[in-house]
Amino acid sequence: MNPVASFPVSRREWLERMSGPALVAALAAGADLAGAQPVATPAAVGEDRLRGARIYNVHEFGAKGDGAALDTAAVQAAIDACTAAGGGTVLVPAGDFVVGTLELKSNVTLHLAAQGRLLGSDKPADYHAGRGIPTSNGNIVLLGAADAENITLEGPGTIDGNGLKFWTGQGDNTGPGQGGVGGYFHRPHLLVFARCKNVRMRDVFLTASAYHCCRILNCERVWFDGVRIYNRVNKNNDGFHFNSCQYVHVRGCDVKCQDDACALFGSNKWVTVDNCTFSTRWAIFRFGSGECENITVSNCVIYDTYGCAIKMGAGGRSRHQNISFSNLILRNVTGPITLGFQSGGGRGGTAGVSATKATKETSEPPPEPGFVRNISFSHIRAHVVADGRQFPDMHWAQVYRPGEQRTCITLNGVGEAFLENISLSDVHVTYEGGGTAEEAALRDVPQVAGEYFQIGPRPAYGLYARNVRGLTLHNVRLEVQQPDLRPAVIFDHVSDASVNGLAVQGNPAAESVLRVIDSREVLVTGPRVLTPAAVFLRAEGKGNAAITIDGGDIAKARRPVELANGAGADAVRVRA
Repeated sequence: MNPVASFPVSRREWLERMSGPALVAALAAGADLAGAQPVATPAAVGEDRLRGARIYNVHEFGAKGDGAALDTAAVQAAIDACTAAGGGTVLVPAGDFVVGTLELKSNVTLHLAAQGRLLGSDKPADYHAGRGIPTSNGNIVLLGAADAENITLEGPGTIDGNGLKFWTGQGDNTGPGQGGVGGYFHRPHLLVFARCKNVRMRDVFLTASAYHCCRILNCERVWFDGVRIYNRVNKNNDGFHFNSCQYVHVRGCDVKCQDDACALFGSNKWVTVDNCTFSTRWAIFRFGSGECENITVSNCVIYDTYGCAIKMGAGGRSRHQNISFSNLILRNVTGPITLGFQSGGGRGGTAGVSATKATKETSEPPPEPGFVRNISFSHIRAHVVADGRQFPDMHWAQVYRPGEQRTCITLNGVGEAFLENISLSDVHVTYEGGGTAEEAALRDVPQVAGEYFQIGPRPAYGLYARNVRGLTLHNVRLEVQQPDLRPAVIFDHVSDASVNGLAVQGNPAAESVLRVIDSREVLVTGPRVLTPAAVFLRAEGKGNAAITIDGGDIAKARRPVELANGAGADAVRVRA
């Protein structure tokens, strides 16, 4: 016989009796919530069936939800009771529940009703460091969890960090050369999960954090589905920030933030991001030093992003590989793609010659060499603006550096470091253009592989590639909306390159369409010059060799080839 059906109450009434009055009575009596018994209990088998499935309404623990009273203790009591009883659902019903620091625990689902809102207190004293949350980038938090498993945050309600109340005009000073000195760290992140397993977040609205929105640190098996982030009230307002996580899946999310929208720092592996939209002042997909591998980003729209849509700044010991970006729309962006890798001396530590020397002196085993390889971009349509713009929904002026103007796709190996096996296929980019003769004349591009803007103005309007082995361009089309005096493409110390079906706009006042510097084994097949140009390919330097132009239509260029700076007569071969 069904023990529930034998009770003379409805199932809903029975669940309410099991989850509500008994716990309220226990709380009022000062009893141990973990041992609280329901008022109405059927057979023991019925009790077992409800273990981990009860609903804990925060109102029943004393929460007011009136937008004035501090409800931190009541909401935390509901979470503690839920996890102590084997798990279940903590319900935040309609209302504004003002809270300080909360800790989410194992086997707890925090459900926010459609009109339910956790509103961050405007008093710094109501927050503290999250238990077990690392100190890096600060550990003050609104909602945190550490060493927990099976935690879920769901529902159509809102978590509002009230971050404008923490505005001082100061950021955390973690940019290039700052090192965090004097940074503003004592302000709450919205969410931080550290060393957790089986983390799910779906449908919720996260907004107005005082610092980063959602930091996921050293977690495994993470699913974000249908999450909406609107985070533009303070500096360092990131969206998702993953650090050394595995098995991460982000789907159907909409993110508008001020800082990095989807940062992947440290060693992130087995990650998928799909069917999302993003907009930010800085970067959308940002990869720092570490070991990032086996990652796919697909079917996403990136818009109004005036930093760098896809940014990888890898140190000398970084190991980034097997990363794919496909089916992307980029609208009104700068950047738009920068991959950087350095051989030593950067944030990733020393490598190459300097590391070898240090190893000999200390008799320590040599560090494993770093690499950036097997990175692909396919089916991409982009419109790239020349200059950043002011966001109408950010209440302070946005400042842009010279290196953020008239940017292009940049593949940047530094020193002895080389990017390997990089491919762009079915890529169509339209640039605003406007590049100057001074920018086109740049030959000594700074040896920097960190932030995208540090290398300064780009000498090409479409693609600049330095220190790349195994570069493939297939069906790539580069156009400009206004005259640009820079080459469309520059290869600088590139080897083993295949360029097939490249279609580019030229400018008769510009030096050339393609500039090739000390590069070898470059095959250009089926190119098309779309508008009049002076020279199709200019080879510079004695290191050029085995460069072939095969077929295509380059008739709009007055001359197919020009040799300069010691390039040999046999460096370039043109085949009709």
